[in-house]
Amino acid sequence: MQETVHDELKLENQLCFPLYACSREVIKKYRPFLDAIGLTYTQYVAMMVFWEQKSISVKELGQKLYLDSGTLTPVLKSLEAKGYVTRRRSTEDERVLIASLTEAGAALQEQAAAIPPQVGGCIRLAPEDAVLLYQLLYKLLHAME
Repeated sequence: MQETVHDELKLENQLCFPLYACSREVIKKYRPFLDAIGLTYTQYVAMMVFWEQKSISVKELGQKLYLDSGTLTPVLKSLEAKGYVTRRRSTEDERVLIASLTEAGAALQEQAAAIPPQVGGCIRLAPEDAVLLYQLLYKLLHAME
């Protein structure tokens, strides 16, 4: 007797799979541009937060990036080793670790400014579809909080 596959277990019926596969493919598009400035994708998104905020608690950075401390700590150590960020304890509460952008990290922003349009040119999606996808993905992220 032939075993049947439940419809809910078919790959084509999984929302998670196209999200996962698209994420991997988009990050692949970033790789050559990020290699040129010596960053991984995770380091790049962390630097985006630093370029916007200059200084942030590690806990808040993790929340913004949806990363746990086990993933974020090596990223910050690497960025610190490159001279792009510093970490220090808060003077108000020593339990709080603050990460701050350095001058070298701020200077890297100029090189990184070309990356979004370069990647955008690699992804064939109509602008209105890109906006809709962005809205739906953030709606999904917020629904899971």
